[in-house]
Amino acid sequence: MPEAFPAILEAAIEGPGNAEIDWDKFEPEEYFNLNYLNPFPDDLHILQKIRDHFVSVGPVGGTGIDVGSGANLYPTLAMLPYCNEIELHERSSANRAWLRHQLPAYPEIWDQYWNRLAPRGPIYRHISPRDTIGKIAKVKQGDVFKLPQKRWSIGTMFFVAESISTRRREFQLAVERFIGALQPGAPFAAAFMNMSPGYTNGGNPFPAVPVTTTEVQHLLERLVDEVTELVFSGKLLRGDYKGMILTLGRAGKKR
Repeated sequence: MPEAFPAILEAAIEGPGNAEIDWDKFEPEEYFNLNYLNPFPDDLHILQKIRDHFVSVGPVGGTGIDVGSGANLYPTLAMLPYCNEIELHERSSANRAWLRHQLPAYPEIWDQYWNRLAPRGPIYRHISPRDTIGKIAKVKQGDVFKLPQKRWSIGTMFFVAESISTRRREFQLAVERFIGALQPGAPFAAAFMNMSPGYTNGGNPFPAVPVTTTEVQHLLERLVDEVTELVFSGKLLRGDYKGMILTLGRAGKKR
């Protein structure tokens, strides 16, 4: 099987893959305190961009998915007015327990994120977010590599694909599976850390693939018919991260 050798060699050079990481060791409270307890301006800017994108698409209905939710509720908040049900897919048992503790009535800390959605988006002002999230949000065990295809009508994936492996092919596959899980025409928002060197949580190292805006753009152009916006924040934030890459679009036929 000579064609398998390059892949094996590449994996050995790049380092551990997703399956080799013990994700149950992840400590979501530490991650939340570092990243979301005090909102970064970049996150609030991104949230406004997501709101504007979803508002431009209009009513969706059906079921939404947030892939790899971790200790972050703001992608789910952004989808609230557009879904009858939202599934928060998370592989780590520690993260699932944390999410279930946040729901059904999330703590006040998330109000500052909701307040970025509501003022300029009338569709957001017309719902009670705590009541709605308690009724429609469901935490589920999930694996981005095993998502069923063409199932969800709207989707988000934040800081997941580039942060679960050191292997570039696994990053690409995660994006492919996320887009493939959406119905044709479904709006999506996906965000990535730019040139992430990896990160530490709970005293344990966790992997990353250092991706760039150009790489993300080229990958999505192969997968979807429409990327309405690609936003790059070049600020140095969160330690060694070089910024955030936000992509907004609709799932298309290129699958």
